[in-house]
Formats: sequence, C-alpha cells, structure tokens
Amino acid sequence: MTLDPNLSKSDTPAASPQLNSLADFQLTENRSLATHADRVTQPTLEPAKGIGNGFSRNGARETKRIFDRPFSSNTSDGGNQTSKILILFLAIAIMVVGLLLDNVWLGLSGSLVALAISLQILWNPVRRVFLEIIPEQERAILFGSVFGGIALLGLLKFSGFFNRLGASLAAIGWDAVGATGEVLGAVGQILIAILAVYIAWRQYIISRDLTIQQNLITQQQTIDSYFQGVSELVLDDEGLLEDWPQERAIAEGRTAAILSSVDAGGKAKIIRFLSRARLLTPLRRDRRLGRAILDGSGGYQEDLVSGIRVIDLGVMLAGANLAATDLRWTDLSEANLIRADLSFCDLVKTNLCRTILCDAKLCGADLNGTRLFHGKAEDASPRSRLEPPNYRTGKHTGAVIENADFTDAMQLSEEQRHYCCAWGGSKTRDTIPGGCEGIPNKLGR
Repeated sequence: MTLDPNLSKSDTPAASPQLNSLADFQLTENRSLATHADRVTQPTLEPAKGIGNGFSRNGARETKRIFDRPFSSNTSDGGNQTSKILILFLAIAIMVVGLLLDNVWLGLSGSLVALAISLQILWNPVRRVFLEIIPEQERAILFGSVFGGIALLGLLKFSGFFNRLGASLAAIGWDAVGATGEVLGAVGQILIAILAVYIAWRQYIISRDLTIQQNLITQQQTIDSYFQGVSELVLDDEGLLEDWPQERAIAEGRTAAILSSVDAGGKAKIIRFLSRARLLTPLRRDRRLGRAILDGSGGYQEDLVSGIRVIDLGVMLAGANLAATDLRWTDLSEANLIRADLSFCDLVKTNLCRTILCDAKLCGADLNGTRLFHGKAEDASPRSRLEPPNYRTGKHTGAVIENADFTDAMQLSEEQRHYCCAWGGSKTRDTIPGGCEGIPNKLGR
C-alpha cells in the first residue's frame, strides 16, 4: 500500500509506543531471515542464474533457427516446384505448338526442355525410393554387376569378339540349323509327352497307395469290431465262456463273413485271435448245462474226441490266400485248407492234425515244430471219413497232404519228412526237402 505524499504528518494518526516497538521487532526478524536465506541460496542460485541466462539467449537463437529454417526451406522448395511445373507446362505447350506448325526445331526444343524438367522433378523421389528399397550392400552388388557387364561388353567389342562371332555365324548353314531346330522341337515335344505320362503314372501310384492305406484302416476297424462282437457273444457278465448253440452259430456266421472280406493279413489276425482265445479248440462240455469245464489250473479242459469248438472253421479257409502270414501257435486242426496258399508262412508250433491240405502250397513255409499227426510217424495215418481217430496210436490223426507242395520248406524234422513221404503221394514226394529215398509210398498213388 502506497501512502499519498501529500498527506501531512498531522493527518497521519500517531502510533503508540507499543505498536512501534512491535513493528521494530518484526522488521528486525524479517531482515535476519532474509539475510540467512540469501546466504544459503546464494551458491545454488549462481549456477542456475548462469544456466538461465545462457538458456534464455542461446535457446532463443536456436528456436528462431528451427522455426525459420523449415519455413524458408519449404517456401523455397515450394517455389522451385511451382516454377518447374510452370516451365514444364510451357515446354509442353511449345512442343504442341511445334507439332501443330510442323516446326521440328520448336517441337524438339519443347520436348527436350520438358524431358529435362521432368527428370529433374523425378530425380529426388526416385532416388529416395531407390535408397529405401535397395540396402547399401545390395546396392554395391547391383552397381558392380551392371557396370561390370557394361565393361565386359565394351571389352568384347574392342577386342573384336563380336566381329569374329558375326563372321562365324555368317558361315553357318542356316538350313541345317533350322532342320536341327525342328528335330530338337520334336524331341522336346516327345519329352513333354513322356513327362506328362510320368506325372500321370505317379498320380496313379499315389492314389493307389492312399486307397490301399484307407482300405487297411477300414479293414482294421472291421476286425476290431468283430473281436468285440464275438467276445460279447460268447462271454457272460463275469467273463466266463457261456456259449449256446444259437450263439455258436451266429459266431460262426460272423467269422465266415469277415474271412471272405479281408486280405491274407486280416485272415491271419482273425485266426490268431480265435486260436489264442481257445475258440477253435475242442473243449470238454457239461452234458446237461453245455458249459465248458474248467481244468483246475486256470483254463478249460480239451476233449479231442468229442469236444465242441466255439467256432468250427470247416471250409471257411478252403482255397484261401494266407501266403507270407504269421500263423505261429495257432490251432487249425480239422480245418479244410484244400488248395490254400500257405507259401512262406510261419507255421511254428501250428496244429495241423486232421487238417485237409490237398493241393495246398507250403513252399518256403517254416515247419519248425508243426504238428501234422499224433503218435509216431510209423504208426500215424491221415484222417478218414469212416474211421474215428485214435490219439493214442496216431491212427487217422494225421493231416491229408496228398498233392501238397513242400518245395523249399524250412526246418522239416525227420518225423515230419517220413510222414509226408509216406502219405503225400508221388507228386508230394517229389517236393519234399531231403528226398524220400528208402521211405515207402503208403498212399499207393
């Protein structure tokens, strides 16, 4: 608050001594605090002051440069571009006038000026795009390749290569070259046709392989469904074998149907499953209940004379193709395998007693431990339609092997060889490995 200097001392109220002393005290305190604050902040404010002064001067200059430079540059660039465009339009107009007046020099001058201005306008954008698209390293490779090619062409030109090449081409008989070209064209067409045939053949092979793969997957799904269905049909809720005549008939019907619709590998899987599940084995039955009788050691009792099989293969495998399949430890006893192909089969420990193998092929089959009869080879004989088998002596318990082919059969034991030579007939005896010398032909034909 500023007091009016025109006021006289008499107009100002007189201050009391107490107020004057209080004002003096406050004034003294304020001066001391101000002095102390100046001492404390003086070292700190000095650098800040210098920075502030420098910033205020230099910052203003830099700001002015920053704001002045783009404005002036843009203004100059815009002016230059505008003037170039005006000159370009003028040059085009001169060229058009030259065309209309049919004045070569006028049209040529306008064209050259317009071309020069256009190149000048496009130079910076094209250069910028070129630098952005092509990196520095690839740029060097590009320039080196282009200029190197130009230098190579110049070298060939100055060395006279093109002249010699022209002379050589002039000396060539072009009629022969044309004929050669036609021959090469015909050969090319033939090669294209061969390539098309090869591609079509490969497509057929791939399609066939995919079809075979899909058929195998479908067949395996069918076999799995058959396994599940047969298991549910012949087993009770407790997992015991409880098959009745109608259930056995249905199981045999399903087996006959699936064996006729699968390949050799599928047939072998089904036979192994039925054999290891003892569904092909003649089991002893309770005469009243019809149930299979347990043997007291975790299995079912066998009855080779009067036992009943869950599934009787009968003639299901007659003429079947089982070549090169795994039939180890399977029970094919009393099955009809007439004209079946068992070539290269693994028949280790396979039961072929009373099996009909007439005209069957066992070429290269592994017969290690294969059972062809019961008892001794000297006493055993093939099955008979009229006489029952005697499993103690082996009479009428052997397989019928007339006209069977045992060429290159492997691991044929002496007893097996003796039985095959005795009861195979003359045609079978000629195929027995090791020959049949000294063994009589008991079949008589």
